[in-house]
Amino acid sequence: MKWVIVVLVLVLVSLQARLWFGEGSLAEVWRLRQSVKLQEQTNAEQRERNQVLEAEVRDLKQGLEAIEERARSELGMIREGETFFLLVE
Repeated sequence: MKWVIVVLVLVLVSLQARLWFGEGSLAEVWRLRQSVKLQEQTNAEQRERNQVLEAEVRDLKQGLEAIEERARSELGMIREGETFFLLVE
């Protein structure tokens, strides 16, 4: 009878050790959940960024207003007949 109890205790200890320290342990599950949360947050940010870029591409394909705005702001271009004023602070 003692041997049965000893064997059962050893089995219980080995299962507990695997639960806390082995492959698929609670610590590993917690770490993986944190990793999934971080990845979901990154995905949401990238999804939002993609939507902004998609809207910008649509604007550039459809109208000249977006192209003109970009040429003015990024390239410093002006229309024919306009006067350019540079204000220095």
